[in-house]
Amino acid sequence: MNENGARILIIDDEPQIRKLLKVTLKAHQYAVQEAATGEDGVLQASLVRPELIVLDLGLPDISGMEVLARIRDWSNVPIIVLTAKDREEDKIVALDSGADDYMTKPFSMGELVARIRVALRHVATSAIEPILQFGNLTIDLAQRIVELNGERVKLTPTEYDLLKILSSNSGKVVTQRQLLQQVWGSNHSESESHYLRIYIGHLRKKLEEDSTQPKLIVTEPGIGYRFRSRD
Repeated sequence: MNENGARILIIDDEPQIRKLLKVTLKAHQYAVQEAATGEDGVLQASLVRPELIVLDLGLPDISGMEVLARIRDWSNVPIIVLTAKDREEDKIVALDSGADDYMTKPFSMGELVARIRVALRHVATSAIEPILQFGNLTIDLAQRIVELNGERVKLTPTEYDLLKILSSNSGKVVTQRQLLQQVWGSNHSESESHYLRIYIGHLRKKLEEDSTQPKLIVTEPGIGYRFRSRD
């Protein structure tokens, strides 16, 4: 999918926010559709088939979480939640329910556009040959080979599984719960939460230029981790 001209659906009941988003996104060559209610948003999502959705949680008819759940029943379209709710619990629930990213109001338009670009790039490359390239880091998903500056990096199976999940979702927040479920299974215990932090620390020591100031695997406090490309 070409990012230029991508269809973006805005579901937000605030006219000023919709106007700001529409003007800015059109200036970046995106095609924009609007919905002021949750029900209309779900309808527009099915009719327009957008490449990305920007979703407010505080809608006048049905909650944004219900909109998210209903769209996720039939679509994997990237959804960026944009809301005034800034509690960690709200972010975790939204991300665990299928949101791809989360921003709180007031927000930076520049940051939102950057996150939109990342989400669209992730969709565009998700079906390509499973070799991920992030600057001097190469991850061959088919052969389970990781190279840094052209040299093989030795990872334990658990370290590799964590890296695979994070890098395959580059730019997105992956919650601790999602990582625990995918690596340790649905019956994970509290002890695994402690192990998760240890394994992330090991990955940083092996992949980061400075593991004390990580730029590749970034912590989202109280929520999880975000994998960022260095290029």
